[in-house]
Amino acid sequence: MEKILFIVRGLPGSGKSTFASTLSDVYFEADQFFMQEGSYKFDPSKLRDAHAWCLAQVESMMQKSEPRIAVSNTFTQEWEMNSYFEAAKKYGYQVFSIIVENRHGGKNAHGVPDDKIQIMKDRFQISL
Repeated sequence: MEKILFIVRGLPGSGKSTFASTLSDVYFEADQFFMQEGSYKFDPSKLRDAHAWCLAQVESMMQKSEPRIAVSNTFTQEWEMNSYFEAAKKYGYQVFSIIVENRHGGKNAHGVPDDKIQIMKDRFQISL
């Protein structure tokens, strides 16, 4: 059985979460860490913990040989995906990296300020 990891990248408001949920019933993103009783409670001091949690969730599913897993985060820098590539190799997953563009004019659901989105745009790395 082929095992696939989809890495869904893009800026806030691009539709990463929506798209990732169409790829697999099993998908994770760091933002899920901040959900409390159905409300999003972002705490920037816990961002590192959120990303560690997200990777741990993905690896847990890989250990169970879940056939299709999607992970959706901004991943603006190449190095931010390295741990996922390493886990995929360890557990025998083929990886597809997908960049979602905001051509539909979507607004980010978490209120990320425009100046922060511009910083993300300026640092977004792509390897072709």
